[in-house]
Formats: sequence, structure tokens, C-alpha cells
Amino acid sequence: MPSDLEIAQAAPLRPLTDIGASLGLAPDDLEPFGRHAAKIELDAVGAARPSGKYVVVTAVTPTPLGEGKTTTAVGLVQGLGKVGRQATAVLRQPSLGPVFGIKGGAAGAGWSQIIPMEVLNLHLTGDFHAVTAAHNLLAAMVDNHLQHGNKLGIAPHSITWGRVLDVNDRALRNIVIGLGGRLDGVPRQARFDITAASEVMTILALATSLTDLRERLGRIVVGTDVEGRPVTAEMLKAAGAMAVLLKDAVRPNLLQTIEGQAALIHCGPFGSIATGNSSIVADHVGLSRSDIVVTEAGFGADLGYERFVNVKCRTSGFVPDAAVVVVTVRALKVHSGRFKVVAGKPLPPELLQENPDDVAAGLSNLAHHLDIVARTGVPAVVAINAFPDDHPSEHAVIQRFAHQRGVRCAVSTHVADGGAGATALARAVLEAVEDGTNLTFSYELDASLEDKLHAVATKVYGASGVDLAPAAATELRRLTDLGFGGLPVLIAKTHLSTTATPADRGAPKGWVLPVREVRLAAGAGYVYVLSGQMQTMPGLGSSPAAERMDLAEDGRIMGLF
Repeated sequence: MPSDLEIAQAAPLRPLTDIGASLGLAPDDLEPFGRHAAKIELDAVGAARPSGKYVVVTAVTPTPLGEGKTTTAVGLVQGLGKVGRQATAVLRQPSLGPVFGIKGGAAGAGWSQIIPMEVLNLHLTGDFHAVTAAHNLLAAMVDNHLQHGNKLGIAPHSITWGRVLDVNDRALRNIVIGLGGRLDGVPRQARFDITAASEVMTILALATSLTDLRERLGRIVVGTDVEGRPVTAEMLKAAGAMAVLLKDAVRPNLLQTIEGQAALIHCGPFGSIATGNSSIVADHVGLSRSDIVVTEAGFGADLGYERFVNVKCRTSGFVPDAAVVVVTVRALKVHSGRFKVVAGKPLPPELLQENPDDVAAGLSNLAHHLDIVARTGVPAVVAINAFPDDHPSEHAVIQRFAHQRGVRCAVSTHVADGGAGATALARAVLEAVEDGTNLTFSYELDASLEDKLHAVATKVYGASGVDLAPAAATELRRLTDLGFGGLPVLIAKTHLSTTATPADRGAPKGWVLPVREVRLAAGAGYVYVLSGQMQTMPGLGSSPAAERMDLAEDGRIMGLF
């Protein structure tokens, strides 16, 4: 089988005006960026009321290599096209961190990709750079305020607003700035995060309009004054300039699947510490101009899907009609606890051998994620993302399990066969979206922050309770006193387990969620707590993907995957 890049580079591209026309967009609604990507004008976003079916793709707890949510989302869109339905993919934009690190890009795989995959994975229309610039402008204005008298009385040790960069660079996790002479700034400890971890990225994803974007930017809290009161971007007079930098980034990007369907690519917030979902604006475009929108939520159902429901759907008012839970044979074998998979290293040979018992031993993890979806009142479909080295007997284990639970299930070979390999999945989804949804949130917004935290830990993660560090409990009370008690609560935890311990497999019960720190994302509109050690600036491995990339003499990109 050719590489993903070879397949993508050989694929014929439809004129982007034709792709836009399939969504009812006129050429004037598009601003081209090159020949095969375009920004959609905001005037076209609100031109029609959303009426399409809304399908979210989530997954079991992923192995370090991922289980193929993106390629399954793309394959489903292509499969829906094969059965005569107009579908649009609405996906996140990849970060350059994983592109040059271990995991690679996020354009899909095989014959179910978004193309041009080089454009998608490398810069696209510059949205990530705009977020980087807006975030760092605010950081510069914080330090400039300290330099010029600190009229707001910002307590330097309280500053939580670091800087961001869209590459993996562990050396920047903890830094000291302001060294040098008196004119070089006020010395203090600071940090860099990756751009996908920026609150500005989440704000862009959740903003419903330019006005909403501007207001959210103004609400960003960068730290406190000496009296403990929040200091915001509005108080620093930075929010307006930040909005200027993001004026074009708020518009969704239009690309296409390898089979010529529309793909809206927009925003890329982290799935572990942020919402992990693409933008509300892009969803609005797709839902108002397509029969069906297929979107994706980061990592497993315990993370991206939980935020999709409790934060994104609350904000947008859109209600999902079905949730696709992606599973692979290898993931369930890993969750049996019998194998160890390490990112960047070959899979253990014994994992690839036919063994239905190993698959059955990991079914508790699939059950856990199906339970999460069921509690939200959304019909579920299990999508078996089939690999060439799978065995039918192993697929049968998953199919029987889904049937016993009364959940639709389909084997999908979209990676190898494109849309033709996803028609069974497409038909299962078309049935599911007619079942009806009774959307149920994990908590009510008028509950206390601590009760919301406890609800997610117990109802979503399966924990028996929460171990709240004294400092974290104090911060929850402080934020409530400051008027932030009505916000949703996100839990930043590992994506490699349903618990807070990355090495845990299956779906353990009876454990207690440790919470050591509480942070505020006032602009994005939530409080988030940290459970375990979370890295917001990844590092490069011993053999990063960047080492294998180059340019051919004719300018073609080589080594991207």
C-alpha cells in the first residue's frame, strides 16, 4: 500500500469553487489561499439556519499511536456520499507539534484523507500563527505593564499567562525572562505552552461571532493584583489588538476529502486540558448547508466527547443525533493489560497474532466509553476501524459484544477502500440518527464547582470520589467568591487511561481522582483542574518525524505522514 502522502499527492483535486458550490457557497463567499484551500466569509456563516444531522466521532481510550478517529470521520463522510447523502467533515486543524514529533499529521490515512494533506498539516491558512501572535501579544503587554510602573498592581508571582509556540520544545517548559539590564524587563519565572494549549485557541473554537470573540478575549484573566482581584486582558487594553490579529482566523477553512466532499477545518484546542473540538462557527456552516455533519472530539469519550457535550453543545445549542465510538482490535488487546505499546516503536509481534481472547479481555474499555455516551442520551454506533493484520474472528468478538448491548456496529475498511469500505458504517449511522436524542449533561451549571468536578469524576470517569488537595479546594472557593462558580468544569488528565494514571488499562473502578491544582479560563468560559502531571509543552522524541522530512528537487514534500 502506498504511503499516505503518496496517495494524497496522486489524488485528483476538484476545483474549490465546486466544493463550495456543494455547500451553496458562491465564489464570492470564498477567499482562496492558494488553489486548494479557502477561507469562508463570515457573512455566509449565518446565512441559513442549522438543520442537518449532527454526528460526533469519539473513541475508546487510545493507544499512544491513536485509533483513527480522524480517518474514520473522513471515511464516514465518504461512505455517506457513496450511499447518496451529502455530508461534510468538520475537523480540527493539526498542530505542528505532533506533525514533527511522533504521531504525525491529522489528515486521515490511506484513501480516507483530507487533501491537500501537506497544506492541511503545514500552516494551512495561518490560523495557528494568528493564535500564537495574539497570545504572545497579551504576554508582552503583561510584562510591558510591569516594566512601566504596574499601575494595576499585578502581583508578578500570580501571573498565569505564559507564552506559546507551535512546536514541541521541552526546553521552554520552565524559563526565566527579563534578564539583562533595567530596560530588558522585570525578571520572573515563566513558561511556554504549545499553541494548541492556549486559551486563545479554545476561545476561537467556542466563539459564535466576531462580537463574541472580542468579548471573550477581554475576559481572559492573566493573574491577580496584590489584593487577589483578577486582572484581565481588557484591563490591560490588549483585547482589541488581539481581536485584530484573529479577525481572519475566526473564519472556517474549506478543503476537501480525497473523494471530493467538503471538509471544514478550523481550530485545534488540546483534548486533554481544553475542549478538544473544532469550532462552533464551522459546525454552523456545515449544519446549515449539509444533510449531515461529521465532526470529531479529541481522544476518548471521557475527554473530548465529555467536553463536546458539557461545554461545546451547551455553548452552541446544537444537539448531536449520533455518536460513533471508534475501536480497533489492537486497542482492545492493549486494554487487556497483556501488551505494552510504545509510541515510535513497532507493535509487539504477539499483539498482531490472531487471539480473540485478548480482544475480549479488553472489552471493559469499550463498555466504559459506550456507557459515557449512553448517559448523555445520544444513540451510539461502534465503528471497528479495521487494519490489514486484523482477523475476522477478532472483529466478531466486538460485533457480538455490541449486539448484546443493543448498539449498532460496523466493520469499516475506509483506510484501504475509501468510501466504499465505509458504506456499512454509513448505513448504521443513518439508522442511528433517526432514533432521537435526549441530550443530558453531566451536571447543571448552578451546581457548585466541587459538585461539577465530582459529577465528571464519578459519572464519566468511573471514579469513586475526588481527593481535593487543600490548595485546590481553597482556589475553588476563591473562584466561586469571585463570581466564576457558574462555569463548567474541565478535568485535565491523561488521555491514555480512563483514570488519572497513564499505565492503567481497561476501565478500573473504585479509584479516587486526585486534584492538585485549579486554574481559570475565564475567556473560554470554564474552570479546569489538573489531575496528575500534565504537560502543556510536549517534547521531541529520540527520533522525531522531522528527521525524515525533506524537499525533492521539484519542490515536492517528502516524509510527511
